[in-house]
Amino acid sequence: MSLDFDYDVIVIGSGPGGEGAAMKCAKSGRRVAIVEKYDQVGGGCTHWGTIPSKALRQTIQSLNEFRRNPLFQQLYNDLQVDFQSLLQSAESVIRSQVLMRRDFYRRNAVEVLHGHGSFINAHTIQVEDQDGRQRNFSAAAFIIATGSRPYRPPELDFNNPRIRDSDTILSLSETPRTITIYGAGVIGCEYASILRGLGVKVNLVNTRDKLLAFLDDEIIDALAYHLREQGVLIRNQETLDRVEVEAEDVILHLKSGKKLKTDLLLWANGRTGNSNDMGLENLGIQIDHRGYIQVDQTFQTAVEHIYAVGDVIGPPSLASASFDQGRFAATHLTEGNQDLRLARDIPTGIYTSPEISSLGKTERELTDEQTPYEVGHAFFRHLARAQITGQTVGMLKILFHRETLEILGIHCFGYQAAEIVHIGQTIMRQYNGGNTLKYFINTTFNYPTMAEAYRVAALNGLNRVHNA
Repeated sequence: MSLDFDYDVIVIGSGPGGEGAAMKCAKSGRRVAIVEKYDQVGGGCTHWGTIPSKALRQTIQSLNEFRRNPLFQQLYNDLQVDFQSLLQSAESVIRSQVLMRRDFYRRNAVEVLHGHGSFINAHTIQVEDQDGRQRNFSAAAFIIATGSRPYRPPELDFNNPRIRDSDTILSLSETPRTITIYGAGVIGCEYASILRGLGVKVNLVNTRDKLLAFLDDEIIDALAYHLREQGVLIRNQETLDRVEVEAEDVILHLKSGKKLKTDLLLWANGRTGNSNDMGLENLGIQIDHRGYIQVDQTFQTAVEHIYAVGDVIGPPSLASASFDQGRFAATHLTEGNQDLRLARDIPTGIYTSPEISSLGKTERELTDEQTPYEVGHAFFRHLARAQITGQTVGMLKILFHRETLEILGIHCFGYQAAEIVHIGQTIMRQYNGGNTLKYFINTTFNYPTMAEAYRVAALNGLNRVHNA
């Protein structure tokens, strides 16, 4: 690339998408800088999203396992734990993640420029730091990976401490007694599990008729059942009318006439791409009404040398997907090609309690496509490892073609679901006839393990075919 520019590539945003892009460009021999708005690298994933919420969930899960064990019942009853002290457990994880990522950039000679980046022209950005100092930097190409933030409707006052979103919920100074969560997407369901596990009374308001409708119906039903068993009150097909804030509580008025009065309101209904105040419109780059940057299949915007990846381009809005998108965009930028198959069939991991993971088609999709499929189940309560650990809630579900035995979908609900799904993912990626149910039937699994669920589910499904 031309030496007329300060850098070959400038990446804007140091979350998973930016990190994946910067590392690939640097390892391809490019002169790279990464722009980060805040003092520490890592983006929203590290500081407000994935890492703190999952660390919080893990701590609460450990506490609940401690509580369920009769040997420690009295000790648990005497233990005083609040939300703020639990958040402190996430701080060491965040520090470790920041130090590790900072070292990545140092070792790969990627310069970190702190401040807000905005385009002056198609090859120059201005970086303004928190003290208002401005510096200009030029590059032959750019990759935008600025992420997203919670959508905030203008009629709600988020300066009021009784109204929170998924970013500001992490700054609570004390544990609420009651909370209403408006929005039952991934974030809403995860926080319903987290807060209920801490003993908070939770109202979960869902604007649709089902939770997480993109999942397999059997998994949706299992999630709804177990959330209710834990004490979460789910309100389906409800929409906001208005919010009334009082001195000691907040009242959510629904259009159905219901009133939900709780200590806090957690707004978890939608995200907005961080594309504002970047000067993108002046370059002819298209942005939709939610702030998502429009890109093609190679992650290029309307300006050929400017790419965008991660949450700023919209769903699937997963940290894992963002990292891969950054790497793929950088591959296209540096090599002129990419393997598009790698960007498809991304597993979903949802960290409710129990957790959920899925990959491939659902029963609903296969039925609509008129694909002749069959189902194999393995219920965790039948697995020796689950009985030993006490984690007997959940199941593994394999969807496969009745005739070819090709695996079409993997759906898992329960202990370590987000880990278990990757075994199925590996087999589904086998080409030339390698992706069939026979792999699990003819493979010896360690005993006792949760992975053994694949053999149990495969045999269960094969019996359905032979006995039909």
